[in-house]
Amino acid sequence: MSADVVADHGLWFRMESGGGASGVRRAAERLGQQLELGAQRVADLAIVTAELTSNLVKHAHEGSLLLRPVRRAGRAGVELVAIDAGPGMADLALSSVDGHSTTGTLGIGLGAIVRQASWFDGYSLPGRGTVLAVQVWDGPPAEPDWAGGLTRPITGEQVSGDAYAVRVADGRHQVLVCDGLGHGPLAAAAGGAAVAAFRTAPAGPPGSVVQHLHHNISHTRGAAVAVAELDSAAGLLRYAGLGNIAAMIVGSGERRRGLVSLPGIAGHQHPVVREYDYPFPPGATLVMHSDGVVDRWSLDDYPGLAERTPLVAAATLLRDAGVRRDDACVLVARTGS
Repeated sequence: MSADVVADHGLWFRMESGGGASGVRRAAERLGQQLELGAQRVADLAIVTAELTSNLVKHAHEGSLLLRPVRRAGRAGVELVAIDAGPGMADLALSSVDGHSTTGTLGIGLGAIVRQASWFDGYSLPGRGTVLAVQVWDGPPAEPDWAGGLTRPITGEQVSGDAYAVRVADGRHQVLVCDGLGHGPLAAAAGGAAVAAFRTAPAGPPGSVVQHLHHNISHTRGAAVAVAELDSAAGLLRYAGLGNIAAMIVGSGERRRGLVSLPGIAGHQHPVVREYDYPFPPGATLVMHSDGVVDRWSLDDYPGLAERTPLVAAATLLRDAGVRRDDACVLVARTGS
């Protein structure tokens, strides 16, 4: 797979053999050039991409890689997320040190990734597989995000009707997950319209934002939408949803708590929108996902995952609970500062 321009939702590559690795590297180099990273950082990006794809080909089971731009405060970088269901690593930190190897090689692959990357995080569990997330910036890396997510289209499509967005509006830390009706370009258009409306919506509580989305995507086929606001000062999470977006709060040592979304489709008919408040203590995690993710996961099955970045947590859940017969989206957020 290749493209002249990589959209913000990114490109997925299935890494089933070494033959596709060169295509991924070329796509990463083109993206780095488009984002004007500079010749040296594009070369560093090529090394990172080559090492990630090599690891996926050598060690992965059902390996895949997401390539996409990342944008923060007027700057842009390149992000790669490698996912596999292979044997996993008992000690990811040790495996990232030059000279350590699990296959008799020099063991410089993960070490090279860490050295060339501006930012790196990962999670690995023996018997379950590995997730690695890497960013390459021209200059200092951007601050780590308090929320992270990713989408994956149904098998056979290039675009996904599922989408997510993150914003801070007048101090309000808000996230959106949406599921455009159906699949393919028309569903993606609905999801894209919801994201655009969310980013430009007046600062307000989730209920008013959902109403804004409803009125601004009426020209599309419509979407299930949910907006959450993390209020660390009040220790609350405010939430409003329409349709089949799943959302839950997971606290340390506690059972997860499901959040209420009402029936309806944003952009069509006249749905009832209600906002609910939930306790959201320090250390709690919000997980939201579309119906392309099976709702039978538990963070208790992933020791240490709650300490990883939201992006790595979201990618791990997508790997294990996402289905290929539908668009899929996972977003993870923690208390914003």
